[in-house]
Amino acid sequence: MGNTLSMEKQTDLLIIGGGVAGLYAALCARSRGMRVVLVCKRAITGGSTYWAQGGVAAPLAAWDEEAHARDTLTAGRGLSDETVVREFVREAHTHVNALARLGVPFAPNLAREGGHGLARIRQAGGDGTGRAISETLARQVGAAGVVVWEHAFARALLRDDQGRVVGADILPKGGGVWRVRAGSVLLATGGFGRAYPVTTAPREATGDGVALAVNAGAQARDMEFVQFHPTVVIAGSEGLLVTEAARGAGGVLRNAHGHRFMTAYDPHGELAPRDVVARSIHSERRRTGNVTLDLSHLGAAEVRSRFPNVHARLLREGLDLARDPVPVQPAVHYTMGGVRTDAWARTTVPGLYAAGEVASCGLHGANRLASNSLSEGLVFGARAAAAAAEELSIGSGRVEACTGAAGVVPELVRDILARAAGLEREAGHLHAALGELESARPSRALSVQHGDDRAVHEAANLTLIGALVLRGALAREESRGAHLRLDFPGIGEYPYHVVQDGTRAWREPLDSARQQDACYAPHSTVL
Repeated sequence: MGNTLSMEKQTDLLIIGGGVAGLYAALCARSRGMRVVLVCKRAITGGSTYWAQGGVAAPLAAWDEEAHARDTLTAGRGLSDETVVREFVREAHTHVNALARLGVPFAPNLAREGGHGLARIRQAGGDGTGRAISETLARQVGAAGVVVWEHAFARALLRDDQGRVVGADILPKGGGVWRVRAGSVLLATGGFGRAYPVTTAPREATGDGVALAVNAGAQARDMEFVQFHPTVVIAGSEGLLVTEAARGAGGVLRNAHGHRFMTAYDPHGELAPRDVVARSIHSERRRTGNVTLDLSHLGAAEVRSRFPNVHARLLREGLDLARDPVPVQPAVHYTMGGVRTDAWARTTVPGLYAAGEVASCGLHGANRLASNSLSEGLVFGARAAAAAAEELSIGSGRVEACTGAAGVVPELVRDILARAAGLEREAGHLHAALGELESARPSRALSVQHGDDRAVHEAANLTLIGALVLRGALAREESRGAHLRLDFPGIGEYPYHVVQDGTRAWREPLDSARQQDACYAPHSTVL
């Protein structure tokens, strides 16, 4: 296989990723007159957005902004950037309303989920909100004249001699290499849940965006914060998510003895933040052997009406959510860490932006508040488009493709992370895991000589992600939010970020790590 370029194209904005952040950013950019190329690893209606069950969170009105911000900050366990959080809640309602105008069929009733003090979650199709948003935005993107390449893989970002990102090399489905020169590049590739063996994340969630950014010189931040969804049904190697809204609707967690236990861990019971619920279930499973989620008291008609997709999927596994308690356990679901950005989605490398789950913008802190992720994609997708339009710079001349080191077989990465960087971590296991990952490179490495073999590049991305997670977990010598260190069980006195550049990790106090630029705030686009 070769590396021969088979096509070159120029555009104003190249978006890598087709979830809510990428699709909404594309529409916002087109409304500003920008030429847009959008590349997605699988079908445009795919990724984590398509499978999102819970809904999209936004303040009910201006009077609810303070409460929504407070709930978000509480869930973030002192590591959220308060400025970013308040700007997010101020804009979220407007962008969710824009979705309704674009055709998302939101139901009139609002739902409540864990960590929220009020019912402020908007849903469409019961537990099919993500699908409705994905399909609606995909239709609008097609109508807006965005160039879409499906089943295409971003191999490497391009950087000019000034250090600015000016495009990417793309591996299309049919083979060859397509080079895109762009005024700016937006990463909207989602998270890295597939770095673990059991996860609710879609198959494309292999951390490609973080790896692309780090290989191009950008910083990653807080990669150790991996959120385990509390209620997942394990079917083989797949994690079948039972939406947080099931507990918001009155679902009850019971241990193997049939006892309801959550109030013994948190006064909010089943509506406690996800990190609390996940660790409580983990503890009860270890103590009693099993935990189940029971919705049978709601009535079969109510369960089937509110959770049609979850109910149908579990039936295929022989489990009737409307009638029987179903066995649940925590599994990797969302990744809070990612490419370090400011409040306008700028990374630490000029010309490169990141929005959605791939980014660490300061919203989620140490623990994501339920259903903030879809609205995050809207707010920061729009902000990325605004900033990219303001800073548009079409370059020319020589460029460098920023490729990374070889990776090891994905199964080894997943096994290492599952053993050392799961719900519980400690220094000895983390050091050993890092050593195992590095020592495996010479003997089990996959050659990067096959430049247009996407599986090789995906393995390299996963290997880099594994190292970033392990180094981040080692550097965080405390237990905060989704991160639990058995050898450092208490929360530190001062919150700090763990920042990495691909070879080293360091700590930055929260205040000094903020990148909000008060002097420059582009006017955001609202559709």
